[in-house]
Amino acid sequence: MDSSNGAGRAFIGSFTSAGGHGITVAAVDEETGALTVLGTTDAVPDPSYLALGRGPEGPVLYAVSETEKGAAAALDAGHDVPRPLGELRPVDGDGPTHLALAGGHVVTANYGSGSVTTLPVLADGSLGAASCVLAHEGSGPVVERQEGPHAHQVLPDPSGNWVLGVDLGTDSVRICVLDPDTGQLRPHGETALRPGTGPRHLAFHPAGGHAYVLNELEPTVTVCRWDPAAGVLEALGETPVLPEGASGGAGPASYPSEAVVAHDGRFLWVANRGHDSISVLALDATGEQVSLVTTVSCGGHWPRDLALDPAGRRLYAANERSGDVSWFAVDQETGVPAQEGSLKVPAASCVIFG
Repeated sequence: MDSSNGAGRAFIGSFTSAGGHGITVAAVDEETGALTVLGTTDAVPDPSYLALGRGPEGPVLYAVSETEKGAAAALDAGHDVPRPLGELRPVDGDGPTHLALAGGHVVTANYGSGSVTTLPVLADGSLGAASCVLAHEGSGPVVERQEGPHAHQVLPDPSGNWVLGVDLGTDSVRICVLDPDTGQLRPHGETALRPGTGPRHLAFHPAGGHAYVLNELEPTVTVCRWDPAAGVLEALGETPVLPEGASGGAGPASYPSEAVVAHDGRFLWVANRGHDSISVLALDATGEQVSLVTTVSCGGHWPRDLALDPAGRRLYAANERSGDVSWFAVDQETGVPAQEGSLKVPAASCVIFG
């Protein structure tokens, strides 16, 4: 193992088909938040989203391969250059955009085919063949983007009892039960959101009773109440994530990409592609009232992902089209981020920490 192994590292995904290096491993300076590249690997084509787990020998990195015939991969992350662990596994779906660990499985959201796939995590941390593919059904009113289902994110709820799939094409969030023994996903319920909003990603409040669904086709966030006992997601209302008139009209169209909630539940941050900004939204003590405070520049162009460091002190924006990752110090009182630096990462798509 390399001397850099351990905490204080970031893993950055990027599109190899657009000139990206694939997966970049960077050291994170504890004091300044600065990133320093340790190594890169292009072993996985277009690893646009990553997740970190642990195997018997140390950390294991999981990646989607966002290709037409999509796949998922496991890599030994105990080195400056992650090493493939087992074989690249087809997800039996097209264009996987997101993945998460749940119930001893890796679960992928397959945007192109509008499905969700489970793959078992084997004893050594590698992936087995797909055990379940759950096809979504439906469409939406924005015909060029919602002609059919487009699963964009999948994640477990904080209780670990449910798996939620956010579908941009059907304007809905599906709630499923995952059988940890077989990997089968059983549909439990579906929450319909306002037609044409195009939900992309969801983030939970740390208290576990609320969730915030970020919409891509309209720059809004849908506030939801989450009942972990019943597995029910209830939409309460929408809040704009940009100032009035900032998206559309004479200005550039904006397509929000990621939502992040502060560890203490006081703030919600949103990355906006096109507007090229980070929105700061304040949350009240209940988690139900959300208000836009301000927006700041994302430090680049087309922020595809936004991540909060484990200490909750800094935000990192993966700016896909300008090819960099920018980092920001977060004012702990106001929630407003201030840019401190950036690292060149061609076609950057996501940032995670471990």
